[in-house]
Amino acid sequence: MNQMTHPQAPPAAIDADAAWAAFSSRDRDQDGRFVGAVLTTGIYCKPSCPARHPKRENVLFFPDAAAARHAGFRACLRCRPDEAGRDRLAVEKALALIAAAEEPLPLEALAEAVGYAPHHFHRLFKRDTGVTPAAYARKLRADRLETALSEGGSVTEAIYDAGYNAPSRAYADAGRRLGMTPSAWKNGGQGVTIRYTVADSSLGPMLIAATDRGLCRISFDEDETELERRFPNADILPADKNFADLAEEVVALADHPERRMNLPVDVQGTAFQQAVWDALRAIPPGQTRTYKQVAESIGKPGAVRATGTACGDNVLAVLVPCHRVLRSDGGIGGYAYGLERKEKLLERERSA
Repeated sequence: MNQMTHPQAPPAAIDADAAWAAFSSRDRDQDGRFVGAVLTTGIYCKPSCPARHPKRENVLFFPDAAAARHAGFRACLRCRPDEAGRDRLAVEKALALIAAAEEPLPLEALAEAVGYAPHHFHRLFKRDTGVTPAAYARKLRADRLETALSEGGSVTEAIYDAGYNAPSRAYADAGRRLGMTPSAWKNGGQGVTIRYTVADSSLGPMLIAATDRGLCRISFDEDETELERRFPNADILPADKNFADLAEEVVALADHPERRMNLPVDVQGTAFQQAVWDALRAIPPGQTRTYKQVAESIGKPGAVRATGTACGDNVLAVLVPCHRVLRSDGGIGGYAYGLERKEKLLERERSA
């Protein structure tokens, strides 16, 4: 293939170093966000293209396939980069349709509305958002219920305002989402028992708290007063002997944050927060992401600041690894429990 001699330069706004890093690691999350064009072949590819990588000096980056074509490059027949942008637009349209729907949309109807086969779109949606369309819809509806409950009025009105057709479905969803019934959530955890301990760890005093369903708080430099603030009407008790094994596993995370532990959790959060926390748990140990990359991975590229806030609202320190998120300029960013702890966690993962 003849080498291209006079390609047009790509827009300066693209961070070429970050793009090359994604290109080199074949980061599927970046598909549809930019393309890499190879000077020696005249072909442009999406970041996850499985073909052998060219030399760095032979690659230009463009914001989309149209810009690469305009510069004189043609699409790779192996990775089909033109389809990546179409996939992302379809997912964004589906997110809007789910949010606007008064009742849950069947997968077939959703896929038809965006022009895909159901099984193929199901895979695309989960790849881009981290959850299935049905799971996203459930989170969104549970979020509405939580908001409606916090605004006052009757529980029954809140259930129907959130889009549920029957109270039984709302109570089932809320039990999984909030760890308590809608009435208990509205009343500050009334009727819920939370056990806790403050354990010594290599990173300092560690508050560990759990309901009967799972962990609801892991933090540093806090005690039971934080639980009393969050759940003013819950029955908050010191840990019993049955709590010891769970606490020991949590404390071990401070020394070995790279471990993937399948611990029971019982957390509360909006649909957006849940999506961010799911994306955090998907970051491999020893690797990092920027706040922008996390926002993009959940289909909300414009919500970088909100993503940072959701990271700060994480209630399960270390277990949900918000310490793996950095600023776009490579800076360490913030951490609710101090930058020294964040640096130690990252160093321990890199060493492991």
